[in-house]
Amino acid sequence: MGEGLTLYLKNEFTGWKKAETTWMLVASAIILSLSLYWGDSTLGIVAALTGVWCVVLTGMGKSICFVFALVNVLSYAWIAYEAKYYGEVMLNTLYYTPMNIIGLYLWARHTSADTGEVEKRRLSRKKKIYIYAVTVVAVFAYGLFLRTLGGNLPWVDSLTTVLSITAQILTIYRIAEQWLLWIVVNAATIVMWSINFAQGQENLAVLLMWVVYLLNAIYMYIRWSREARSNEI
Repeated sequence: MGEGLTLYLKNEFTGWKKAETTWMLVASAIILSLSLYWGDSTLGIVAALTGVWCVVLTGMGKSICFVFALVNVLSYAWIAYEAKYYGEVMLNTLYYTPMNIIGLYLWARHTSADTGEVEKRRLSRKKKIYIYAVTVVAVFAYGLFLRTLGGNLPWVDSLTTVLSITAQILTIYRIAEQWLLWIVVNAATIVMWSINFAQGQENLAVLLMWVVYLLNAIYMYIRWSREARSNEI
């Protein structure tokens, strides 16, 4: 057991490219330093740092990303609850938590021995159209539901929640198009938390986390699309 864990950790944290290591260190340093300067909460800093580590490791195809994701979603859910973003709360507690456990299992089974990363795939045109159509309908329906709850920004909340659900499913199945959805989710969530921060809430670390998410998603979409070009489903 101990030797297996040691070998797993060694495989997950070795073979990194210089650019990937630099990106994670720089993003973490910026979030930590600015959050401390602005007096952000400890929980906010924990959520932000583990979130950054999670998305970078996801883009690198490392299954340990789901371990950091579990810490991130639970801490972020509490912050979202205090901000009355109920869609975010339900998404993280009821969906992301079990899905991250499933993702850890599935990615570990489909990791290439040669590259140390998961095998990446892309969707056919027909499947893309179907998934996007269902997602649009779900955004509208869930937005109506959140509005009846009296939550803040129900339509933005609905957009980020529904797209995140779809993107997480694509993530678990190692689909490159997940990053397109994450780009939209990240941009919309930046707007949501910018409004929250402008209203005087001390959630700068969370806002910066989503900015890093957006930059990371753009880069990883390019990388995954290239690597999954010949593996369409």
